[in-house]
Amino acid sequence: MRQRPFYVYILASDSRELYVGITNNLVRRVVEHREGRDPFRYVFRHAPTRLVHVEAAGAAHDAIRREQQLKGWTRRRKLALIERTNPQWEDLAAHWP
Repeated sequence: MRQRPFYVYILASDSRELYVGITNNLVRRVVEHREGRDPFRYVFRHAPTRLVHVEAAGAAHDAIRREQQLKGWTRRRKLALIERTNPQWEDLAAHWP
């Protein structure tokens, strides 16, 4: 049986607030972020809804390790990563449901 890939992703708000997360269903997770279901969560208050960076990881433990690494980075380093891979800060999920 083939394992589902995991993804490490960065969302950004219009003011460039950043959110780093992991998921094994990227489309579903981005939709959940955009719907902002829980008003007490960071994502609802800061509205980071544009997918600006994504990396595939083979297994859950690899994704968790990478997420922790990115969360430990300074904001400046995260911005540099986004600028390198997505210099226009395009929403990589703009055409998703």
